Amino acid sequence: MYMFKYVLKRLGLMLLTFCVIMLICFTLIKLLPISVPREMGVDVNIGYFRLEQRGYIKDLVFQNGIVVGFTRVPILTQLWYYIKRIFTEGDFGIGTTIASYSLKPVWDVFIEKLPPTVLINVYSTIIGVPIGLGLGIIAALKKNKWQDQLINIIIILLISLPSIVLGLLIQYFACYKWGWFPIIMDSGYDYFSWSMFKSMLPAVFALCLGSIAGYARFTRAELAEVLTNDFMLLARTKGLTRGQATIRHAMRNSMVVIFPSILSEFISVLSGSLIIESMFSIPGVGRLYLDSITYQDYDFFMLLSGFYCLVGLVAGIVIDISYGFIDPRIRMGAK
Repeated sequence: MYMFKYVLKRLGLMLLTFCVIMLICFTLIKLLPISVPREMGVDVNIGYFRLEQRGYIKDLVFQNGIVVGFTRVPILTQLWYYIKRIFTEGDFGIGTTIASYSLKPVWDVFIEKLPPTVLINVYSTIIGVPIGLGLGIIAALKKNKWQDQLINIIIILLISLPSIVLGLLIQYFACYKWGWFPIIMDSGYDYFSWSMFKSMLPAVFALCLGSIAGYARFTRAELAEVLTNDFMLLARTKGLTRGQATIRHAMRNSMVVIFPSILSEFISVLSGSLIIESMFSIPGVGRLYLDSITYQDYDFFMLLSGFYCLVGLVAGIVIDISYGFIDPRIRMGAK
């Protein structure tokens, strides 16, 4: 009962937080100067006409057949039109200033771009979690020995280097110098073919190397502390071997901290994929998000901001609830 009330309370706060953040995003991007990019073979007037049709500007002023001025629609009025279209028509908008997605529904483009982003993040988690936990367990069991020192050096190096630097190193050595992988991701939609998977690996490694260091650090710190507790000595005196005591007791107690860190690390990887997707030409949501900011495409920006914001908020709730499932003694919401 306590958990149910706690979840309802958190969901309500999440919804309130989401609405406030999206309102801030909408207001800030509307305060920016409106500029339609001039691209080869594209009539600049078309961009202004689309903005007018969406209810963002009005009263266009022409000079020699070119739009030279306009009047901004009040922000609250724009917000009303935007929310009304979403709830009455399911219309999240259309591409207005990004030439590649001109007049395309932003929701359809988002669904099309979502699989590559999800896959590289899932692959990085699948690869990073076992390796990171394994290194952390070895470092904890071999505390203050040469294995622990070596793993700590690797952890410090990987944590110190941002994912963009790791991506450049992987591109140069693994892709260009040694030719193990293609430099950019293959085109097409056959995401589960071996060729496509191989072309995703450089981006996956660039994302998961930092995560491996994070998992190893958390696991080493927590497991090393648990191994020194009195209940571990009691387990050994009852006849359990060191391995049995570690697996049955130490790891279970350590996971109270380690498992939530895995979820939070996944969210940080998802955020970090914004730059990595551009580096390795991954046709995903992150690259589209950067384009929406560059070209000030309002509808794309709002939808993608909402996506990343919602993922972060939901992850926060999942992390809190996970404590209760990992350790039954924890009752979230109880007094």
